[in-house]
Amino acid sequence: MKQRIGRYPSLAVDGQGSSVVPNAGAVLLLRTAQTVGLAASLSDALGPWRRPTAVHDPGKVLLDLAVSLAVGGDCLADLAQLRAHPGGLRPGRLRSHGVSAGRPPGRRRPGRAGRDRLGPGDRAGGRVVTGRRARPDHDAGAASPSAIDVDATLVTAHSEKESAAPTFKRGFGFHPLWAFVDHGEQGTGEPLAFLLRPGNAGSNTVANHKTVIRAALAQLPGGHARGKKVPIRIDGAGGTHELLAWLTRRRLSYSVGFSLPGDLASIQKKLASIPADAWTPAYDADRQARPGAFVAEVTDLFELSGWPAGMRLMVRKERPHPGAQLRITDVEGMRITAFVTNTARGQLAELELRHRRRARAEDRIRAAKDTGLTNLPLHHFAQNQIWCAIVALAADLLAWM
Repeated sequence: MKQRIGRYPSLAVDGQGSSVVPNAGAVLLLRTAQTVGLAASLSDALGPWRRPTAVHDPGKVLLDLAVSLAVGGDCLADLAQLRAHPGGLRPGRLRSHGVSAGRPPGRRRPGRAGRDRLGPGDRAGGRVVTGRRARPDHDAGAASPSAIDVDATLVTAHSEKESAAPTFKRGFGFHPLWAFVDHGEQGTGEPLAFLLRPGNAGSNTVANHKTVIRAALAQLPGGHARGKKVPIRIDGAGGTHELLAWLTRRRLSYSVGFSLPGDLASIQKKLASIPADAWTPAYDADRQARPGAFVAEVTDLFELSGWPAGMRLMVRKERPHPGAQLRITDVEGMRITAFVTNTARGQLAELELRHRRRARAEDRIRAAKDTGLTNLPLHHFAQNQIWCAIVALAADLLAWM
């Protein structure tokens, strides 16, 4: 394996290896990073962190760490798994401590400039790869647009860490907010932006949602700062006056979970007054009528004068799954959920299916927790911000691969 391509050796076949199968996928990830130009972009972006006498390229060390997370690692020590295969994954000796003592390459504490290189809105290499790769959403349009899904998750801290705080689920840790792009049924869903927050951060904090949405839009090709080409999908945490008004002013399309206004008795009375022929069968994932599920528009039934103009209110009713406990808001044994959108065209079933597919973000967060997000291993808040950026980089590599 003497011949090398860029920062990594070229592939070769021999029968002398041992225990190479578990990490074989790492080679494909590294080839992906090289093909899209990410390896070179990281080295250029992190060049200021490299001291003149440094032997190891900070961008390469960072990429090695991201790959170690992508193949199942969840802490800095897991970088040693890649070091066990120096011939197949890198020329020479890998820096044993990776990000030394929780610090970025170059042995400096992460400052604002370092976080900006990897943080939300401008991860190193993100713009380059997004613009150059063969995107699976090349045929996206008004009928099947790509979407940005915003969702938060809880990350438990098992020791005292800077800014860790009690969570609303009586845990202790952090409450990061993430944004993913959804390219449709046949596409991928890589993270676009994130915001690391203390555990006591609110689920519906408008300022945090604005920050993440702005950063996510800036990551898209062309930086869709305005327009309805990219709908924003959020669960009920986004159903606030201020956020919906902001999305409307920015002329962004949205599909957001919503709590029906009014007291329980009035809500049940209004829902019961909906004519039977106003309910449309809801779709399943294959766009086929889902038995026992219906959707209707109820914009005119509820007082929405204080909400943005053009907002449409939709409700879905469905028989709960066998064994599911009924809630006080259920009507006549049917589970009721609602969302709002400013999309003027499209069948109700299609709009409801589009909103329900926001749940893909939850799957992507679960995947991110299998790729290093389960544990924020460092003490300082800024260091854990960089760790989240490396997790996002690992998720990017898996999606692009």
